[in-house]
Amino acid sequence: MTKHDLELPQGMIRATGTTGTHEGYMPGFGNDFETEALSGALPQGMNSPQKCNYGLYGEQLSGTAFTAHPPERTWTYRIRPSVKHSARYDRIDLPYWKSAPHVPEGVTSLGQYRWDPVEATDEDLTWLTGMRTMTTAGDVNTQVGMAAHVYLVNASMKDAYFYSADSELLVVPQQGKLRFATELGIINVEPQEIAIIPRGLVYRVEVLEGPARGFVCENYGQKFEMPARGPIGANALANPRDFKAPVAAYEDRDVPSTLTIKWCGQFHETKINQSPLDVVAWHGNYAPFKYDLKTYCPVGAILFDHPDPSIFTVLTAPSGVPGTANIDFVLFRDRWLVAENTFRPPWYHKNIMSELMGNIHGQYDAKLQGFVPGGMSLHNMMLPHGPDKQAFEGASNSNLGPEKLEETMSFMFETRFPQHLTEFAGKEAPLQDDYIDCWDSLEKKFDAERPD
Repeated sequence: MTKHDLELPQGMIRATGTTGTHEGYMPGFGNDFETEALSGALPQGMNSPQKCNYGLYGEQLSGTAFTAHPPERTWTYRIRPSVKHSARYDRIDLPYWKSAPHVPEGVTSLGQYRWDPVEATDEDLTWLTGMRTMTTAGDVNTQVGMAAHVYLVNASMKDAYFYSADSELLVVPQQGKLRFATELGIINVEPQEIAIIPRGLVYRVEVLEGPARGFVCENYGQKFEMPARGPIGANALANPRDFKAPVAAYEDRDVPSTLTIKWCGQFHETKINQSPLDVVAWHGNYAPFKYDLKTYCPVGAILFDHPDPSIFTVLTAPSGVPGTANIDFVLFRDRWLVAENTFRPPWYHKNIMSELMGNIHGQYDAKLQGFVPGGMSLHNMMLPHGPDKQAFEGASNSNLGPEKLEETMSFMFETRFPQHLTEFAGKEAPLQDDYIDCWDSLEKKFDAERPD
């Protein structure tokens, strides 16, 4: 248990002794949890008693339609109903946070792109003001597609709170440590971990170690779920027990506060007189999670050939097309390569999916130059891509003994929609103008007289 796991924000009370907890978390992706910060605050045998203990208000947060199967919802027992955390709203502008559809003039999205890490400035940047949208895809109004962001955060939100009515957020830290103080409890995340923040959940983001930088996949569509393993069977890849939901924690603070809501791509702000993080107890299956990427168990070829990258899927957000995801979150981490007579790095290809990659740390095996930690690349749908010359020559001529890739961790946000660059990605972010040239030196090797 780290120092940061033990510390709580001033005035926050957290559940203790809840069955199955570990350092303030409960294990199991999609489980039906129950947790209370005060003994007896959670009703038993029913959801909505005539009077809740401690003078609490019962309220349901629904992440799906009532008739969806299975329904995803959480019952909360809170100091004030959330209508008391909502007043008249004013539009505000967060100019760097964009939503689809967003196709700016003067920016070309057709191409293979790569960026150096976006560097922080001396300006105080919170979770809201430090978000920088790189690409958008689909349509936020019809709840399909996604946006990919870089966050630069060096200042905590103070008596300020946020939720997105548009989207679920998948957060991938690359440097620094953040705390998500949510209605349902506390989640601390650092590099090589991820956090999943559901649509509609109120939270505040604090900097534990900064400056903090990372990546965000904003999912407009159906929520992330674990991929079907099919013939792989019941084990390997990401296991449900390694996802951790927080135990109940609440604030009872009467202090002028601000709540910002993202709704249909627009941002609205309201003033309230208390902290909205006042859930004393809750039960249900609609909750935030954290996950340690180092627990991901990769599988691959153990005789010959290189499988499709889908074999490395951690989470998937389904679409209405069977077998074609709205978003896949794919992880490339340490692993053994043992395939015989095989070109082991990812092969050259183009496909229907658009691939946005980020480097958390180390070196990616298909790009030996220029793809640095904190950097990103985009290979849009039906555009060819693959190893640079150095990677191709090395893999084509190497001694194919067992080889372990170590100290490497990259990921991919993959979507069935084309990803459109924002003005920031095309004009302000540190774009590597020479990235496309990494394939220029590939040589013609064809010789009709030599079949070998």
